[in-house]
Amino acid sequence: MSIDQARNGLRFAVIGAGMAGILAAIRLNQAGERFTLYEKADGLGGTWRENRYPGLTCDVPAHAYTYSFEPYAEWRAFYAKGAEIQTYFERTAEKYGIMPHVRFGAEVVSCVWNESEACWHLGLSSGESASADVVIAASGVLHHPKMPDIEGLDDFAGTILHSARWRDDVPLDDARVGVVGNGSTGVQIITALQSRAARLVHFQRSPQWIMPVPQFDYSEEEREAFRRDPALIDAIRNNQDYWDSIYRFTQAITDTHGPEIAAIEQLCLDNLENSVRDPALREKLRPDYRAACKRLIYSWCYYDAVQQSNVAVERERIVRVEPEGVRLTDGRLQPLDTLILATGFHADRFIRPTTVTGRNGLSLDDAWSVRPTAYYAVTIPGFPNFFMLNGPTGPVGNFSLIDIAERQWAYIDQLLDLLRRGDAETVEPSAQAHAAYEARRIAAAQTTIFGSGCSSWYLDKTGVPASWPWSYQAFAEAMAAPVMADYVLGASTEAAE
Repeated sequence: MSIDQARNGLRFAVIGAGMAGILAAIRLNQAGERFTLYEKADGLGGTWRENRYPGLTCDVPAHAYTYSFEPYAEWRAFYAKGAEIQTYFERTAEKYGIMPHVRFGAEVVSCVWNESEACWHLGLSSGESASADVVIAASGVLHHPKMPDIEGLDDFAGTILHSARWRDDVPLDDARVGVVGNGSTGVQIITALQSRAARLVHFQRSPQWIMPVPQFDYSEEEREAFRRDPALIDAIRNNQDYWDSIYRFTQAITDTHGPEIAAIEQLCLDNLENSVRDPALREKLRPDYRAACKRLIYSWCYYDAVQQSNVAVERERIVRVEPEGVRLTDGRLQPLDTLILATGFHADRFIRPTTVTGRNGLSLDDAWSVRPTAYYAVTIPGFPNFFMLNGPTGPVGNFSLIDIAERQWAYIDQLLDLLRRGDAETVEPSAQAHAAYEARRIAAAQTTIFGSGCSSWYLDKTGVPASWPWSYQAFAEAMAAPVMADYVLGASTEAAE
């Protein structure tokens, strides 16, 4: 660490003002650090800013989807709508004083490690440059929309758009609407538009298992009680049944023949059998893979929606899009006014397309030529003082990523303390430690339910599940304290003196 750094503190750059970036900014602000939060858009919120489609709902209970230090009394329902979540993040950022540190419209297009200066040089889309001793990459996972490979998309005469690029002028009411894709987004759009569209067609290559969940509103009296007594919120957030369900879920993922996954499969099967009356429709909606192989869909009303007379489920593959609608393999044309592409995101991009160059000119693209990977989802060998929140190989599933990010920050903060104290100028995992971690992870991931024989965005390009393959408890233990023997520390100037 240079004398200037010791006198004035480290310089931090946080990339991305979504959930994780806001968390990092709050923690850095509380520690009195010098930092800038760079956001490419004109507002914060990340996925909750970019996604505004009808029916957008978080599938984690609202009171569990908050920062541990900032409970929220204003949720209007057990599962919150996207606009409410966006409001929560905006209010939290204001409350904790991070807005003066945010630069909006400041896309970071390059991060280059300078060995002689032991810092990162950042290039912005505006042509400006900046320097930082530490980079926190909090750019998220699901933010690069994936367009389907369907012939004729440009030929459609009606309105066509991706769900993550929503427009308020889209014809929906009394219109003929098609939705391509049946992940959580497609399911939520169908349930929201069923009562509005004249005809609604749900195009799906493979059906999804639907986990039934309760949904209910919080009354004004209940919200007032939450305001008066935050302990009532804590009782919901820390509810033992909720946490037991998370532990059971992660156990189900990792033990594909255990009672936990069997219980999930039975719940989903019973939901299908008992909810869908028409046998032909029921078979259309029956998946041919195991429950939880794809990310489970949580819904309290999808099966009700698709059984209404104005809704059709299409399993025939799409041949092409024509000006009047969608042509199927059996020759039929589904005439449409509006076509919504709920086809997800490129889940392997993370901070890219930002160009990241580490030691000795090593590019992140080269480091990730086989698959995106990071040591315990946080750090990468060859990229000193570079930390990721919700990076590759981290836990994914039907639980709160806020909780995951908070645990990752506690881990990162312990590594940052080495830099703050001047014990080291740089910190990064050793190549050997990372390789050993990745070998263990791949071997375990291939035996999880995610690797049991379906296609999903959880799989990398080689077919390996790109996720944490062990229990929630194992993740919590790993994040509690870094194994310092697995890290390479660059000697600080102060230490050398």
